[in-house]
Amino acid sequence: MRHKAASSIALAALAAIFAAHLSAQTPAGQAKPPAKGTVLVTLGTSGGPLPRPGRTQSSNLLVVNGTPYLIDAGDGATRRIVRAGYDFRRIGQVFITHPHSDHTNGLATLLASQWEYQRREPTDIYGGGVEALVQGAIAYLTPNAEIRWAEGKRIKMAEVFRGHDVAPGAVYQDANVKVSAVENTHFNFPPDSPGYGKYRSYSYRFDTPGRSIVFTGDTGPSEALTRLAKGADVLVTEVTAVDEVIEVMKKNGAWQAKTRDEQEGWIRHMNDEHVTPEQVGRMAAAAGVKTVVMTHLSPTVDPKDDYQRYADGARKFFSGSILLAKDLMQF
Repeated sequence: MRHKAASSIALAALAAIFAAHLSAQTPAGQAKPPAKGTVLVTLGTSGGPLPRPGRTQSSNLLVVNGTPYLIDAGDGATRRIVRAGYDFRRIGQVFITHPHSDHTNGLATLLASQWEYQRREPTDIYGGGVEALVQGAIAYLTPNAEIRWAEGKRIKMAEVFRGHDVAPGAVYQDANVKVSAVENTHFNFPPDSPGYGKYRSYSYRFDTPGRSIVFTGDTGPSEALTRLAKGADVLVTEVTAVDEVIEVMKKNGAWQAKTRDEQEGWIRHMNDEHVTPEQVGRMAAAAGVKTVVMTHLSPTVDPKDDYQRYADGARKFFSGSILLAKDLMQF
């Protein structure tokens, strides 16, 4: 009896240690999300695949009446969710604007973290080409899952994590949000490209009971996007300055490593498939939005850059509020 009692005490102690560990790893003791209303958290605000010390890659969290929705999942997204005071286990809907690495590198980490902490409800991922993306993430995580089978973790990832390739129009709706999508101009594949007809780049509009928020994702000038953003409260937009990014690449040697054809192709991509501050201003004015939040900020030679000139460029055409995002800002 004494041995059984000691064993019970030991098991209880182990359970308490595990519970304390879980509490330390998740936001249980942090600020609670608001029970009502709509909050935008810019989790990661860095544009492009270059890792940077002060900003993580593209990701946004929209919290509506306490329910979190993730838009893009660049590297660092899960850590930023926790830092912002939210529970990564409660993310049930993820919307990927396009499957570039700086918008998806953190997806596998999120799925693995949810699986490790026994999320049993489905996590649905929406976007263009995300079915392949989710299948690839599950394949990448399978060795870990097979090893942890011995720990009692028997949930099959394929039954919990579900990718949904979407088309323009209505994408998702529940009591908190109505999500609509349009195909933007970030992808222009030549016919001989392996991505031709296979992948789509989308912009999303979230209509909530109190606000309407549009996420451009990466895009060039787009009439469809301008129509989608008509009358929105907030336009969360990428922005870039091509010459400044070239200076960064020259400094780190990446530009010199490109062939002439690669340099020309990169410049064409940046000019045609991204937007400048001035183009953001024109789009915001044409759409009649109330507030612009600039994110996906390109790297520059100054790591402490405040990007104020981006806002100044947009103000030539747009008289509303323009905000420059940093990681973990709330709007």
